[in-house]
Amino acid sequence: MSEALERWIDQGVGRKPADIVLKGGRFFDLVTGELVASDIAISGDRIVGTCGDDYRGREEIDVSGRIVVPGFIDTHLHIESSLVTPHEFDRCVLPLGITTAICDPHEIANVLGTEGIQFFLDSAIETIMDIRVQLSSCVPATHLETAGADLPIERLTPFRHHPKVIGLAEFMNFPGVIHKDPLCLAKLDAFQGGHIDGHAPLLRGKELNGYLATGIRTDHECTSAEEALEKIRKGMHILVREGSVSKDLHALMPIITERLSPYLALCTDDRNPLDIAEQGHLDHMIRTAIAAGVEPLAIYRAASISAARAFGLRDRGLVAPGWRADLVVIDSLENCKAEIVFSGGKRVTDALFARRKPVEPVGLDSVKADEIKAADFGVPYSEGETSVIGVLPGKIITEHRRYRLPAEGNQTGVDLGRDIIKVAVIERHGINGNHANGFVQGFGLKKGAIASTVGHDSHNICVVGVNEEDMAVAANRLGAIRGGFVVVEDGKVTGEIALPIAGLMSLEPHERVRDILHHLRQAAFALGATLEEPFLQLAFLPLPVIPHLKISDRGLVDVDKFALIG
Repeated sequence: MSEALERWIDQGVGRKPADIVLKGGRFFDLVTGELVASDIAISGDRIVGTCGDDYRGREEIDVSGRIVVPGFIDTHLHIESSLVTPHEFDRCVLPLGITTAICDPHEIANVLGTEGIQFFLDSAIETIMDIRVQLSSCVPATHLETAGADLPIERLTPFRHHPKVIGLAEFMNFPGVIHKDPLCLAKLDAFQGGHIDGHAPLLRGKELNGYLATGIRTDHECTSAEEALEKIRKGMHILVREGSVSKDLHALMPIITERLSPYLALCTDDRNPLDIAEQGHLDHMIRTAIAAGVEPLAIYRAASISAARAFGLRDRGLVAPGWRADLVVIDSLENCKAEIVFSGGKRVTDALFARRKPVEPVGLDSVKADEIKAADFGVPYSEGETSVIGVLPGKIITEHRRYRLPAEGNQTGVDLGRDIIKVAVIERHGINGNHANGFVQGFGLKKGAIASTVGHDSHNICVVGVNEEDMAVAANRLGAIRGGFVVVEDGKVTGEIALPIAGLMSLEPHERVRDILHHLRQAAFALGATLEEPFLQLAFLPLPVIPHLKISDRGLVDVDKFALIG
């Protein structure tokens, strides 16, 4: 280290040429909000010089007319939900300036347990971007569903001191915390003094106080400025989210101010390759916020230095000597188009990605459901109102609606006039063969069915459809392709993507996944689907920690009561 220290000092004071010097540009000072004309000298993985225009470098890069900002930090995501491997996610978003990603491998952990976590840690060692891992706190997420694995605290603690691990991931079972569930308390107790990520949608008042008393410090589930302000006042760091399904940026813009920016960060939670290609990632959030009137200083702070401080990453987030050389050269603050990206002092190029070591895929045979028949989707008719899951476009929160539905013989039928179709969840881990049926409103389907093995959080098979025959074809096709998304119309598969890694991730490059998703989306629209992201919206129907009505393999779940409906 002493040799490195001497090198950093010599290059910083200008005695020796720096490894790399960015010349002719300006950097965005996130302390003062000024644009500072300056060379930026880089030695190894760190910045060693700013606020000068006479640095010499073994490599000099002209960035005249450009602005240099710190690399962006996605503070909460599940890389699995991008449908690609960590290596492909790296190649997909790092060129956009996302130099750090704080992920919770919660999805693969619910399917494969510690094998899934190890896959992510092994991948994080090899990626160019700095992927940090939060240890999945809720596997299974609740007692109301069947997961493929069980991770008590004893299976998490061996990973705690891995160099890529930050702390305990989003604690979704907030009812379990408030009601002092022993398993929840054991995990919280083990991580006292470390970082514990929160997940508390709509939690307010004294129940929020009890939740925060455990040491939880962050939340990405705020959907209103009022909710976010209460949580900030109570010491939370709010992670403003804008993903492919959950879109909270516009609702939270009133709190994205210079005064509050030290208590804010940005996250996606999650975006798929198609949306990334069409819109961008955190760069899209920055552009959108500034266009809507948010101060550039506030949003750029949230994207970097404030995010770094919230998660104890003390070496990044500023363009300053001694800080990690995660840098993005952009055309303008407003447009935020990355032209050159440095990750740990390395310029991001195709050649750099090519030097990474591959990591063997896992969980290639995780779909173990029995063959499904059309009759399995029947719902016996009963007098009175039926509970219906009400989908809210762009939200993972659903409503608990009640309708009188038509009878078809002794069965309850769909009601296309009111956009009510069937939904089913089928256990696919080979544990108990559970199968639950219900009804959902809001997909817009007029025919056919769509099905998925991506079903948060336990990732059982989830199917929505207008008729039982197409639902059965779709569910069975998922087994044949080892997991993924399927669209069926009139008994024929009209679109599909195979996700054989734990039924969650593709083996294909992100560009290929993007192209397949485009075709898949068109196939869903051909059925009448009106949701912008019907597959990701489908994936959240079985999530029984998000209000108000959900469905798991055990049945309909009243999330407010945290109980199955009779």
